Amino acid sequence: MKKQTKRPSRRKTSSKVSKAGLVLLTVLVLLLAALYLMGAIPEFRQAENPTEQISAQLRKANRRIKKAFDSANREIFGEQQSKNTSSRRSESRKKGSSAGRQSSDASRQESASSEKIFALEIPILKSNAPEQLIPHLGYTVSFNSDTRLPNWVAYELTRAETCGDLPRESHFECDPDVEGAQAEDDDYRNSGWDRGHMAPAADMKWSRQAMKESFYFTNVCPQNRNLNRGDWKALEESCRDWAKQYDGIYIACGPIISRSMPPRLGVNRVVIPDSFFKVILVRHDGKYEGMGFVFENKAGHKSLASYACTIDHVEELTSTDFFPQLPDEIEAEVEARKKTSFWGL
Repeated sequence: MKKQTKRPSRRKTSSKVSKAGLVLLTVLVLLLAALYLMGAIPEFRQAENPTEQISAQLRKANRRIKKAFDSANREIFGEQQSKNTSSRRSESRKKGSSAGRQSSDASRQESASSEKIFALEIPILKSNAPEQLIPHLGYTVSFNSDTRLPNWVAYELTRAETCGDLPRESHFECDPDVEGAQAEDDDYRNSGWDRGHMAPAADMKWSRQAMKESFYFTNVCPQNRNLNRGDWKALEESCRDWAKQYDGIYIACGPIISRSMPPRLGVNRVVIPDSFFKVILVRHDGKYEGMGFVFENKAGHKSLASYACTIDHVEELTSTDFFPQLPDEIEAEVEARKKTSFWGL
């Protein structure tokens, strides 16, 4: 007599399906909650044109998510990518230009000028400096756990963002995404040094979250008071003017530490930089223009033109590859050029 095999009842099968659906729904809810807490789902503030505001915020959220993926990729592949980029640039500069190469270059330049390059502002370190990449809503920071400073802070400032009207905050705080020690308010108190913004709060008036995050200590360095409130501020204001003029600007900035044993500040031993850099890039009439600036961390007042230099010079000082996503030929040309007349300097 054959032994009959029991088949699962339809009721049990239906129960399993229901449980699977419930698990899937729970996962989706948790994912949405995580995105909200991370700030990937942007806030919506009142505006005269709500549709335009929502569209702008969604584009910003999309850019932030893209930055997060790029940051993760750089943590995995950054060192090798940096070596490859450096090798390609060196080879490109040594080789002569043939007719076939000129045709290829023209094609790549046309492609670069007609297409939007995402996260173009994100640099790549060429040194072995400690680095934790942290994407925030308004900027991305490469944080150095040894110096308690950013290696660099990078962001895109659009024309629309320069029209923000939110009031400035004044509360500095620790970055909740940092792993390990970082600067604190007590390190700066009565030290004589300003808590100098790298990505300025005035560039973040388009979002309450972006404004709040600009006061994280990962976006701050000990800065000479006269410099912070004088020539450094003048360059920040000029960058906003250029963002309006050219419909947007890519910015990367940060400290320069020249000495092997730099002075430190406070209980957390925050390094006091020797200088600061800022590199900028705009696209105008289908072509890219860039400029570098280097400021000594001391009092003084000079014209912005006196601080100007090539981006290549800043790369040498910082061991950093700026705007690496540009085609190599365009990058080499733009970063070797010092065209102060273009910037009205």
